[in-house]
Amino acid sequence: MAVKVKPTSKHTLTKKEISSLIHKQMGLPIAESAAMVELVFETMKACLAEGKELKISRFGNFHLHDKDSRRGRNPQTGEAIEIVKRRVVSFSASQVLRDILLGDESKTKI
Repeated sequence: MAVKVKPTSKHTLTKKEISSLIHKQMGLPIAESAAMVELVFETMKACLAEGKELKISRFGNFHLHDKDSRRGRNPQTGEAIEIVKRRVVSFSASQVLRDILLGDESKTKI
């Protein structure tokens, strides 16, 4: 089943809008749709918090990277500061998503 997505806001797709789209397209109650969206995001956060990488087929991969502490500077004052060691998440799009973003959907069956 192809889902047609037309977010209502111009630049941001919110969890509320995703819930509303599920409600409208799948016919689920809005509360159930919202709970489903919340469960998906909580599962994703828990996976990343455990240090696991996350792959969403035909969408992309979320990778964890540990960055060492380093010296930096405050751009307003020029003062030297220590940037603490931290873990960051990066995203790499799947080839399917890249093709869609580049407008070359002829290569991809959605």
